Formats: sequence, structure tokens, C-alpha cells
Amino acid sequence: MPFAVYVLGLAVFAQGTSEFMLSGLLSGIAADLGVSLSAAGLLTSAFAVGMVVGAPLMALFSRAWPRRRALLLFLAVFVAVHAVGALTPGYGVLLATRFVGALANAGFWAVALSTAVAMVPDRLKGRAAAVVVGGVTIACVVGVPAGAVLGERWGWRSAFWAVAIVSLPAFLAVLRTVPGGRGGTDVGADPVSVRDELRVLTGPRLRPVLLTMALVQGATFCAFSYLEPLLTRETGLGAEWVPVSLALFGAGAFAGVTVAGRFADAHPVAVVATGMAALTVGWSALALTAGSPVLTLALIPLLGLLAFGTGTALITRVLGLAPGAPTLSGAFSTTAFNLGATVGPWAGGLALDAGFGYRAPVGVSTALMVLALLVASTTAKSRRSRAGERRLSAVKRCARGRRGSPGERPGTRL
Repeated sequence: MPFAVYVLGLAVFAQGTSEFMLSGLLSGIAADLGVSLSAAGLLTSAFAVGMVVGAPLMALFSRAWPRRRALLLFLAVFVAVHAVGALTPGYGVLLATRFVGALANAGFWAVALSTAVAMVPDRLKGRAAAVVVGGVTIACVVGVPAGAVLGERWGWRSAFWAVAIVSLPAFLAVLRTVPGGRGGTDVGADPVSVRDELRVLTGPRLRPVLLTMALVQGATFCAFSYLEPLLTRETGLGAEWVPVSLALFGAGAFAGVTVAGRFADAHPVAVVATGMAALTVGWSALALTAGSPVLTLALIPLLGLLAFGTGTALITRVLGLAPGAPTLSGAFSTTAFNLGATVGPWAGGLALDAGFGYRAPVGVSTALMVLALLVASTTAKSRRSRAGERRLSAVKRCARGRRGSPGERPGTRL
């Protein structure tokens, strides 16, 4: 595996920390800037919206550039907006920096995924994608808790400075290790038109895969976002168990990404199908057993493994099905991933506000997984039907050709 792939994972680690660390900083931000908690929560929403719209826009914006230049620009903007955010005394500026930082993050994600898989042979593409996605899981295990500790001891601004500082080594490493091919393509390859890429990504083969990815990620982030109230108000664990549980989920996620990276290339459909079925059972089990501390703590790392392992396999599946979209395949994967991360917590919040209890978000996660399974199974049946029709048509053409062969009389056999 080229060292540059691990460099991209390091950069994604820093950016993933920024994406998720606000969950432990909202109270400090609200108090310091004189805004409500709900207003502080909009900082997370602004980042999520920036990620969803930013991936395809930034990929298109930078598609004619060398890969290294695009990655360095996105990293530079990311570092700059975190420095501005750490210094600003105003809520409006901080909100703007979160949105711009998300645009840069989304652009980096999209280009990094395409770059990573372009640098390795086909048998290693899944593992390369897993290394990049693994940066997010390490952020969940290490970066987010560390950001919470920094915010508790030295204020929320210190966490922003830490993200900017951690990104600087990644900037230097990208400068030294990443090759400079154009967009997501290999050096010397002919560029693919935007229209051709969009035709591939919006075709019948990829639409259901992208929708399935969004639903799976929606299920993951729906339950993950409301893990703290589930543990403290339903399971009966103390607040000190929340960071432990988050770390357990992150450790499981890292293991899942690692395992998926090794098997998704050879058995992509099997990994995705098994992971989705197991996740549906897993979220159901958590909803049913959330009152038991032992069972809940045992399920959390397993669910992290299944969620991120399945998510990584789906990203690999998209990249594998879209060789004709070298620039935008990573962007569409990033958008689907973050669309789920946006819609899932919103749906879980609706269930909570409706008074269905603290297990409700986990129930919503189960429902989203059932919907994902329906999409995947319907698509599979449709493909099998089309394949059967093609085989039947081929047999009929062959039969007509045999009947019309020169010198062959009806009713005779060769």
C-alpha cells in the first residue's frame, strides 16, 4: 500500500475530528458567544449541509487540477477557517467558517477517495478506500474524546486550534507523497467529460447503491447521535460511561473498516448483504435490550464494526461500479454518506420529540435498515429478471438462427 494512502487517512482523521467534536463543545460555545444551545447546534447542521452539497461541487470545481493541488488547496482552506473560527468573537463568523470548512472537507474527501483507489491495483482498491474511511473511525476513538477534554480544560477554541495544528503535518505529507495526476484519473489518462460521468453515476446500476448507502449511514448516525440519552436515561449508566461507550463504538468501527477493506474487493456483494442483514438484527436487539447495561455495552462495539464495515464495503462497491466516473464517484459516495449522517439524526429527533422514548432513535435505525434491505433486494430481483430476459432473448435468437441455417430442413437434426 503506498504511503500516500495513509497520509490521506491522516488528513481525514483531522477533518473527521472537526466534523464530530462539536457534540462535546456546544455548551461552551453557547456560553462564550451568548447564544442558545439550539443556535450552537446549528453549527453541526451547517457542517452537515456543507458536506452534502460540497462533495460534488468541489469535485467539479477541481476536476481539471492535479490531484495534489486540489488536496492541498482543500487542506489549506480547512486549516484557515479553523484558525478564523478559533479567533472570532462572533457567532455569525463561526457559523460561516463551519460551512466553508465543510465544503473544503467534502472536496478533500471526494478527491482523496478517488486518488487513493487510483494509486493501487484493483485487488487493493477496497483496502485503500478503507484506509481513507478509517481516518473517520480513528477520529471517533481518539479525536472526538480528545477534543472534548481540550474543550473542558482550555475552552472550545483550543479544540479548533488542535484540529488546525494536526492538519499541518498532513498538508506537508500530501505535498511530498501524493502524485499529481489530473482530477481522479491516473497520470496521462484521457479526462472523462462531466456528462459521461453523470450518466454513469445516475444510471440504474448505481442509483440504488447510493440510496442504500445513504439509508445505512442514516441508520448508523441516527442511533449514534442519541447514544448519550439512551445510555444515561434508559440503560441506567452514569455519565462517565458515555465516553467509554463512544470509544467502544469507534474501536468497533475501526475493526469493521479494517475487515471490510480486506474482503470487500473479492466479495463485495456478500460483505454488503451480510453486513446489512446483521445490522438490521443488531439495531433491533439494541432497541429491545437497551435496559440491560451488560448487553448494551456488548452490542455497541459490534454495531460499530457492522456499521462502518458495511459502509466501507458500499463505498468500495460504488467506486468499483463507476470506473467511468473517476472524478465524481468519490464525490457521490461522500454525498450519500453525509446525506445519511444528516437525515438520520433528524429522523431520530422527530421520534424523540413525538414522545416515543429514548429507544425511539434505535427503532428508527432499524426501520431505515429494513428500508435499505428492501431497496437492495428489489434491485437484485430486477437485475436477475433483466439478466433472465437477456438470456431468453439470446436463446431465441440462437434458435431462429439454427432454423434458418442454410441446408437445414425443418424437422431434421444435425
